[in-house]
Amino acid sequence: MGQYADLTSSVPSTILSCSLTMDTTATKIYQHLLGAHKIVIAPHQNPDGDAIGAATAFQEYLANYGKDAQIFCATPVNPSLHFLPHATEVTDDAAVFNNKAVDTIVVLDSGDLRYNGIANLVAGHPATLINIDHHPTNERYGHINFVMPTAASTTEILFHYFRRNRIHINHKMATSLLTGLSTDTGNFTNAATSVSALAASAELLSSGGNFNLVTHETLANKSISALRLWGLVSSRLERDTATGLTSTYMTQEDLKRFMVPDSEAEGISNFLNNLENTPIALVLRELPDGQIKGSFRTTHDDIDVSSLAKQLGGGGHKKAAGFTQPGPIEAVLQKIRAMLSGG
Repeated sequence: MGQYADLTSSVPSTILSCSLTMDTTATKIYQHLLGAHKIVIAPHQNPDGDAIGAATAFQEYLANYGKDAQIFCATPVNPSLHFLPHATEVTDDAAVFNNKAVDTIVVLDSGDLRYNGIANLVAGHPATLINIDHHPTNERYGHINFVMPTAASTTEILFHYFRRNRIHINHKMATSLLTGLSTDTGNFTNAATSVSALAASAELLSSGGNFNLVTHETLANKSISALRLWGLVSSRLERDTATGLTSTYMTQEDLKRFMVPDSEAEGISNFLNNLENTPIALVLRELPDGQIKGSFRTTHDDIDVSSLAKQLGGGGHKKAAGFTQPGPIEAVLQKIRAMLSGG
């Protein structure tokens, strides 16, 4: 383990045992992939930087081993993430699962197959299902489950997977992995930021990861129209003193008014972490099909928003979680307020 080997003497035995289990799982996945012939990589639908960062890093790794692999995503990749290698090669054609040669499906950054968007596509599929994820609510649905809830991102798990199996991380893989680490930690500012995440990022920079490119494409890329939209959404903030919920919303009409794509909405939820005296922040966003996507955030250690999201059919982390519910927006908001008040 190199520079980290001297740290194990101070680590509790329970953590060391968990680490050994993860090492065994990482080796098992590596050995399986060596014998795999056709692989589908499946990040979750409406993919964020961690999902696509993980998928593109994994695709690059498999390509370097001469493996036949394809990234499938149930929804298109946000154009703001097209700077990543292989991101423009992602397909949304479900026919890839009909290929009888597919013997392995790697599911990334998904607590369950419904959230991923492939539950119906892989039901009864003979392929080996590999589940790599960092969500505490993960349902362990794979034949092999590499789940590390303590990791800041799924890309951090892949970093450890590559190191454990002595896989060379080239500059393309490093940039993809850095993207996931940066976006899931709010550019290393939110509660997911850890010593492990920072150490991994430092190594990825040494491996040629282009952090300037990552920050430019994921943070410093907001248009004037997008910031005007954010201003409107911010003006709708309401605090419910009875439940401690601060909420706002965005409609499809808002997007049309400012002539910005749906992807421009990303980032508002993390921005609300800057609010003072706010136990729980919520952004509700109307999707093109009328469904309502909700994003919870909290900075309070005694609040677990993933438990709220799970009650609404979603999931996530203790301090950042999401869900999707039928509309309209007001009905979803009332439902959440009733949940928080014990109604």
